[in-house]
Amino acid sequence: MSNVAYFDHVYENDDPFGYRTRWYEVRKRALLLASLPSPRYERGWELGCSNGVLTAELAHRCAQLHATDLSEAAIATARASLADQDHVTLECAQHPQQWPEGRFDLIVFSEIGYYLSPEQMRDMAGRLCGSLSFDGVLVSCHWLHAFDEARCSADFVHAQFDARLPQLFCYRDEDLLLQGWSRMTTSVAAREGLR
Repeated sequence: MSNVAYFDHVYENDDPFGYRTRWYEVRKRALLLASLPSPRYERGWELGCSNGVLTAELAHRCAQLHATDLSEAAIATARASLADQDHVTLECAQHPQQWPEGRFDLIVFSEIGYYLSPEQMRDMAGRLCGSLSFDGVLVSCHWLHAFDEARCSADFVHAQFDARLPQLFCYRDEDLLLQGWSRMTTSVAAREGLR
């Protein structure tokens, strides 16, 4: 089954992963948002935006936000919940075949790395790093447990970014790996003159 067919089937339910209901998902989202080193970003891109639950939170942090997903059904659900957010654009897109122009101050690459082949993931990491502004932040968060559809492990996905950019932050527990990378590794405290 192709990734498109798989996600079309998955999104027959508008919240198949429990983003709105599971504490695991609520907590993961809170960790990701709290880890971002800046309160605001000029231009953000969320790959694999699903039904738009995280997108809605990122919309408060970005002057412009571009969000993409493979699934038309997921994008339709996200559009319905973000209809009043004029600064958010939602697009059904397959990456790396379709790629937005320009550079981004924030790129959020969550939970989609597993569905790429190792070669595709290496290519994706290179292209994402190339789409990051000089002081931009790239964030990736992945489930650590194996599952049938996974073609890459979370550790493999994150290692592709480790090889290309300095690590800015890392959180790991038994279930998830959350990391951020940037060319600018100045801490939040240092940015605010606390040290």
